[in-house]
Amino acid sequence: MSTITLRLGPLPRTDTVKLTITVSVGLKAMLDRYAALHGQVHGEPVDAVSIVPHMLEAFMARDREFQKRSPRGTPRAAAVALDQAGADGSDRPPAV
Repeated sequence: MSTITLRLGPLPRTDTVKLTITVSVGLKAMLDRYAALHGQVHGEPVDAVSIVPHMLEAFMARDREFQKRSPRGTPRAAAVALDQAGADGSDRPPAV
């Protein structure tokens, strides 16, 4: 059992759409390192391309102003991300 805790938990399986973005060389290197560590912690290899959508979703789920301004009755990033992660809505990282 690993004692390392990452804010991003195991990655859920989801339907996807392709979105192309451009990031700096430094950010790509950090994403690659994070993905490698995530794979070690959770025992499943993952690459930066696969992990970025989950990072963005977790970020948006914790943005209170964004959530306040999301229209009622529409899927909200917070509900989706927290339901998938089984999180309690706090800013504490999930237990691993």
